[in-house]
Amino acid sequence: MSAPLSNQGETLDKIAKVIRSKNAGPFEVTFDIMFDDAAAYQRVKRSGVIEPVRMAAAYNIPVKDVLVCKPFDAALAFKVTIRRPVSSGDLMDTDVYGCQQHVPLTAIVVPVA
Repeated sequence: MSAPLSNQGETLDKIAKVIRSKNAGPFEVTFDIMFDDAAAYQRVKRSGVIEPVRMAAAYNIPVKDVLVCKPFDAALAFKVTIRRPVSSGDLMDTDVYGCQQHVPLTAIVVPVA
């Protein structure tokens, strides 16, 4: 595991093995945050940083648009699904496949355990 960025914690991208996003249909984007280490997964889970209010803030959307935000212990992963601000392929859509929407999650700071 990498060293903390500060005494405040370290960013999620330094702890998770995979952080990715993809379409979940034309109106939703889903995120997978996966770990290859049970201790790292439990640390993030215990910290409570993967929760609807923080996800809404990261994407500047209403909390009601965070449709799924839950851990999956068996997979050492979190699943988050949000409503897209515009539908996939809409004139205002900037990422039709939803594959570049994960970046705000990488900067979430997980407190030092």
